[in-house]
Amino acid sequence: MRTVWRDFKKPFRIGAIAATILAATTFANTLVAQADAFKFIAFGDMPYGEPARVFPPFEVLIDTINKRNPAFSIHIGDTKSSGTPCSDEALDAQLEFMGRFTHPLIYTPGDNEWTDCHFERSGSFDPIDRLSYIRRTYFADPTTSLGQNPMPVESQAVVMAGRFPNYPENTRFVRDDVHFVQAHVVGSNNNFEARSLRNAEEFFERDRANLAWLNHGFDQAEAEDAKALVLSIHANMFEFGFGPFWNPEEFLRHSGFKNFGDLLVQRASAFKKPVLLIYGDSHKLNFFRPFRKAAPNITALEVYGSRNMHAVEVSVDTNELGVFGIKPVLNPALQEPQ
Repeated sequence: MRTVWRDFKKPFRIGAIAATILAATTFANTLVAQADAFKFIAFGDMPYGEPARVFPPFEVLIDTINKRNPAFSIHIGDTKSSGTPCSDEALDAQLEFMGRFTHPLIYTPGDNEWTDCHFERSGSFDPIDRLSYIRRTYFADPTTSLGQNPMPVESQAVVMAGRFPNYPENTRFVRDDVHFVQAHVVGSNNNFEARSLRNAEEFFERDRANLAWLNHGFDQAEAEDAKALVLSIHANMFEFGFGPFWNPEEFLRHSGFKNFGDLLVQRASAFKKPVLLIYGDSHKLNFFRPFRKAAPNITALEVYGSRNMHAVEVSVDTNELGVFGIKPVLNPALQEPQ
């Protein structure tokens, strides 16, 4: 009986050891999966209005975001309303706010900072001059993000200096096999308006730069076998209810989003991995698939804005099928969600 007991006991010990190893391996794999998951914050189109009224709640939102300690935050532009002046002082004030984020902050310009500055209510500024000022100040060092603890980024002005040296705002970076691309695509029909030949020339030049940068972003993602791609722009390319933004026959004027939109659908469809498009412009939280047939792997996230001065936390887990999840970050300074 003792011999039988010993023979029985040996495989039991081996099985126990094997089970322990399996459990340890499973636990280690779980830790790896957790390490691959991270969160970032997206927001924009704020603060709108007179500084004395809107700056205090915006400061509360910044503090709220900082307490969540995200990997980084993305500001999709429109740091002010079109009803306030586009002065150096106004733009400098928003740059100072961006310096209050304790983590890296990624910023892509909106239309209210420059495109719409020609309006009398905005101070009748020259839009091209305002854009130049933003590039000199917000992107003084195109190789790093903003924020108190900036992180390295790749800028088109550096990577494509021979062709597009004047676009430091177009940036990209990689986090845990997820590629992030920022492109300067703004509201107000992407500045493709008939106010002047100078505006049209600015649009065509920037459109070419954006197309080259979008191609570069997808090329890098494919070459490095990225698990997903995140694209951040300012403009809402789906608004106004006149039909697809890439079909100029549906508009009273040619769409300034056609070339960029067509290329996005084409490259995302070929990429096949999850693509998250983050934008703002029309100030309402929205999370949907804009191209269910042409590019079903694209998910669009429109962030809060204006009087709804909240943010969105985006969770990224490449071990999950959908990769991206969202959660509102509500501003305690507002009495209730709008």
